[in-house]
Amino acid sequence: MRIPCRIISLLMIVLIAACGQTPQTDNSVKSADKPPAYGDILVRGDIGDASNLIPILASDSPSHSVASMVYNGLVKYDKDMNIVGDLAESWDISKNGLVITFKLRKGVRWHDGKPFTAADVFYTYQVITDPKTPTAYAGDFLKVKKAEVLDDYTFRVTYDRPFAPALISWSSAVLPRHLLEGKDITKSPLSRHPVGTGPYKFKEWVAGQKIVLVSNEDYFEGRPYIDGRITRIIPDTATMFLELRARNIGMMGLTPLQYTRQTDNNLFKENFNKYRYLAFAYTYLGYNLKNPLFMDKRVRQAISHAINKDEIISGVLLGLGKPATGPYKHGTWAYNDKVKIYNYDPDKARDLMKQAGWSDANKDGILEKDGRPFEFEILTNQGNETRQKCAEIIQRQLREIGITVKIRIVEWSAFVADFINKRRFDAVILGWTIPLDPDAYDVWHSSKTAPEELNFISYNSPEADDMLDKGRSTFNQGERKKYYDRFQEILAEDQPYTFLYVPDELIIISKRVRGVEPAPIGIGHNIIKWYVPKDEQKYTMTR
Repeated sequence: MRIPCRIISLLMIVLIAACGQTPQTDNSVKSADKPPAYGDILVRGDIGDASNLIPILASDSPSHSVASMVYNGLVKYDKDMNIVGDLAESWDISKNGLVITFKLRKGVRWHDGKPFTAADVFYTYQVITDPKTPTAYAGDFLKVKKAEVLDDYTFRVTYDRPFAPALISWSSAVLPRHLLEGKDITKSPLSRHPVGTGPYKFKEWVAGQKIVLVSNEDYFEGRPYIDGRITRIIPDTATMFLELRARNIGMMGLTPLQYTRQTDNNLFKENFNKYRYLAFAYTYLGYNLKNPLFMDKRVRQAISHAINKDEIISGVLLGLGKPATGPYKHGTWAYNDKVKIYNYDPDKARDLMKQAGWSDANKDGILEKDGRPFEFEILTNQGNETRQKCAEIIQRQLREIGITVKIRIVEWSAFVADFINKRRFDAVILGWTIPLDPDAYDVWHSSKTAPEELNFISYNSPEADDMLDKGRSTFNQGERKKYYDRFQEILAEDQPYTFLYVPDELIIISKRVRGVEPAPIGIGHNIIKWYVPKDEQKYTMTR
């Protein structure tokens, strides 16, 4: 999963819930009957290794998941999804909404002991907007007309026009000026050994095996109770589950099968808590729109009609999810519940393919055009059994209307670097997180199609661009909703993705870990308060 940078601060712990929906457990949580204690290590499993721990250079979730523990932004979301200060203790917004003045926390230090100041914020702004920096996340910051350091703890930005996501854009990670200024950021050792201000310090990265973080004893919000966080890279979810069962890891995301059946026994009920909630994410089949096969929207519409989403949700998710209709989620203010729905209709799919010039002229069951069969490859990443099964169902369903599908599974780092970034694919099954703010400029705007940027399917719609531009150019929620409603209607007509489903997030955590507090934003908001009682601690973190 690839994720816009300003979303990372709240989403990349992979613990985000639906608006207004508090995560629930399927078995009783062990009460916090013992006092908090410092110590122990939480080992978490992940299917993919990080690629770069400088957030503005990374576009994959494993990198951002680790980096979110190491770095801070100026602001963040609290447990109730309100914007609150992080490195900024307060801010003032001018009446016209064009000027934001941040008052920064004093006494914050980088992990190497150097003081954090407004100069670090200014440097981060400069480097992310530098054309030589290969980042997909510059767009929000290019909206800034002027950035100023007023003193060591006051930073001001001025916009030339209203920009709705302006404040939350400053949740992006602030980088250490003293370690990066005047150097080529793409060659910085911080990509492998980050230095931030966050609750955890970087300790070790063994490529393909593990990433080790140690608690920041001087963290400005208080020392985290759990001394160490280890991310173990285990590309296969079945193997990861065996490690969970053996209690060699204490936290992972479960597959639907693991959640519903394989953890429904005394061993897991006695030793783990399970959390389930509708994710702020969706899974999709995305088409390379530079491929001649997919340039006709009738073809994409046909494929959407040929896919039975209910069968996928039932068969792959075991009912733990809902059909997706676009890039926003049911129940949020930006969601348009009146967009065109592509119900399962094979006859409609065949008719649309015929309109696009594809027919089974020789009656062999395969659609052809100009003597060429309709055949393409679905690409997805290794280690995600759910996506692989989804591809297999789609393969079978499309065969029924005369389309031949091949499936290719690729290791995550190669998947991103060699196929997605280089646009070497026919179609992909992937997922996106859904931001709390509906601004989707980085993923959908036609200006974001360059290599390593996030519109990697090369979607280009002038009207969609216009709606995205207008949606981020006003603070009035009613006006914004009109623009985003129309944006969703355009996507529904064009079908650059077949939006498949919104899954339930399925998290399991060792019962040794106390202090987990479900909230509307999820369970990761108070991670520094998680703890293991002294008499239940198993591991010692060496610093």
